[in-house]
Amino acid sequence: MLEPLIDDFLEYLAVEKGRSQLTIREYRHYLERFLDWIKTNTKATEPGEITSDLVRKYRLYLANLRNNDGTLLKRITQTYYIIALRAFLRYLVVQRNIATLSPDKIELPKQSQRSVSFLTSEQVERLLDSPKISDEAGLRDKAILETLFSTGLRVSELVRLNRDQISIERKEFGVRGKGDKLRVVFLSDTAAQWLERYLQARQDSFKPLFIRYSGRIDPGKDGEKMRLTARSVQGIVNKYAKRCGLPMEVTPHTLRHSFATDLLIGGADLRSVQEMLGHESIRTTQVYTHVTNKHLKEVHEAFHSRDKK
Repeated sequence: MLEPLIDDFLEYLAVEKGRSQLTIREYRHYLERFLDWIKTNTKATEPGEITSDLVRKYRLYLANLRNNDGTLLKRITQTYYIIALRAFLRYLVVQRNIATLSPDKIELPKQSQRSVSFLTSEQVERLLDSPKISDEAGLRDKAILETLFSTGLRVSELVRLNRDQISIERKEFGVRGKGDKLRVVFLSDTAAQWLERYLQARQDSFKPLFIRYSGRIDPGKDGEKMRLTARSVQGIVNKYAKRCGLPMEVTPHTLRHSFATDLLIGGADLRSVQEMLGHESIRTTQVYTHVTNKHLKEVHEAFHSRDKK
């Protein structure tokens, strides 16, 4: 039966591969939809009954699937469903030695080049200077913005940070990213100064680095329930982007993109940026070369003498 094998696969992702709960939840969603479709539209019940023709029909179903608002499922979302299915089939073949369709026979659709939204240096300055630092919450917000741009952290990595992880003196600390991968990130002088000011202003002994200042105070479990959530950080970034009049939607990931492009435009090599971002494959980092190439073209057009004739 397929259902218990999917449960085994998800357990394998958690225990053996160290995947996050968010990743496992997404894979469960994708594979449960595949399972529901099989039960409704086919007589297949065993891995050996998954064929290329069956997968072709499933992909056709995904291509015509509509969201709750009536729009078709985005092409990239369809790809996520197929990636999950391929990973499940690979687990059956490689880890369990179960006969089924080879995952290599399922091709992923080619995606258009992913666009990267990032801020210019002037926009970054406007955003980082927008918090009012007259109270503890303002200092927290300033420290959050400076830390995001200084380190390129994912928002999930930022909110997991604890006070005892941060070395203001060394201006570096370890972080556990996707796939349980450890890396070292670095604080700029400015980010370290604002983090220090924020922590010095704190009157509590709560463990989380960034805490909330709304709602009921809950000191239990080292103040774990005071920890700021990823959604709250997203709201903070968006609030200040609107406050300083930036002409785009700005998220914590926009600051991550801005961090990467700032390094590359400044002359950093791609492999180093890959390490600082915690990308498993350099192909993921290469998306930023399109951004920096565009910047170089703009520089060429602005300063090359033959362009001015």
